[in-house]
Amino acid sequence: MRLIALLLLVTPGIIAVYGIKLIRDALFGKFHPIYFHIALQGIAGVLFVIGGIAFIGGFILHRDRKRNLTKGRFKQKE
Repeated sequence: MRLIALLLLVTPGIIAVYGIKLIRDALFGKFHPIYFHIALQGIAGVLFVIGGIAFIGGFILHRDRKRNLTKGRFKQKE
């Protein structure tokens, strides 16, 4: 079970790191032929970073809510 949780956290982390690499390459003008334009490469990088960080943050928040570690700060409104 812990191996599955580790893989669930590592995969979005790798995607976020790849997004940072795409942003860096777009800023310095290194073009990857998969993307049609360098601006699309930068936008894809931003989306990868935001998506990866959001997934990891949501995973941690869900785990903390389940274990009652949030102390009522992030209660879902019913």
